Amino acid sequence: MSEQPKSRPKVPEGKTRYVTTRQKEPNEKGFVGYETIWESLQKEAEYATPKQP
Repeated sequence: MSEQPKSRPKVPEGKTRYVTTRQKEPNEKGFVGYETIWESLQKEAEYATPKQP
């Protein structure tokens, strides 16, 4: 039987409407992680004090 390869293939950056996923560099044990970046789903409005009646 053949052994598993020691290196992982490079995965392209994944993009959707609100999420971007990138592959991280492998650590000393060979674990390859992924970084997830979320876009804001809603806008934050500046609060203005209402006028006095």
